[in-house]
Amino acid sequence: MSRQDNLETFFRDGKTVILPIDHGVAIPVPGLENPFQLIEDVNPYVDGYVLNLGLALRTGDMLTGKGICLRTDVYNVRTTGKGAGSINIYGLGEAEMVGATGVMNMLFPFSENEELITQNCADLISESLDVDIPVILETLPYGLGQKDKYTVENIGFAVRLAAEMGADVVKTAYPTNGTVEDFKRIVESCYAPVIVLGGAADGNDLDLLSMVHDAMKAGAAGIAIGRNVWQHRSLRPSPAASLPLCMRGPRWTRRSRS
Repeated sequence: MSRQDNLETFFRDGKTVILPIDHGVAIPVPGLENPFQLIEDVNPYVDGYVLNLGLALRTGDMLTGKGICLRTDVYNVRTTGKGAGSINIYGLGEAEMVGATGVMNMLFPFSENEELITQNCADLISESLDVDIPVILETLPYGLGQKDKYTVENIGFAVRLAAEMGADVVKTAYPTNGTVEDFKRIVESCYAPVIVLGGAADGNDLDLLSMVHDAMKAGAAGIAIGRNVWQHRSLRPSPAASLPLCMRGPRWTRRSRS
């Protein structure tokens, strides 16, 4: 598949709804006890998933026809110390093995480990040019969960930085206290598609939907919202959630991306 073909597994009619289920490396994950049942429940409504290698190896044919974005780093909410923010662990070899149609990595401008994280993202993009697997950079100023730093100015810089580095798609947060016009200027200054994340689930559906409405009105190409979906009160874990994961899916299946 060409790079464009891989991108189109996520972007159908130019827009996308992506469900990240990669949170198990970073935060407590109530709601993700049974990711296999979750995939079955939401599959008709999403275009693709972000997932870690462990789950990618066990989903078998469940994701056939969907965009599969492999997370190439372990991310965290720490802002100081060795390994704070992002630790790169995988590359395009693992992505090809599981039939991924994209990869995702964190980019944290202004963070303590900015130099290393930025270089890791650059290396991933460089490697991707040889195999035509698109790179989505999830770019957040200072780090994950630093909402007070997600100003219009900082988000604007983070988004443009990701595009300048060669990201095929840029994932970011809607600016704190930003207007539709503010975000429109950010999107228009980025020559790669911009998708917005949802952040922590706070139970306020109206606020979330209002943010999504404003982001799409401003020109966003889609959404990548996880916790606000699988931690929603309308979703309840099935009894199979108590089963060991090894009983819920095959250990390994080599997928074809064609």
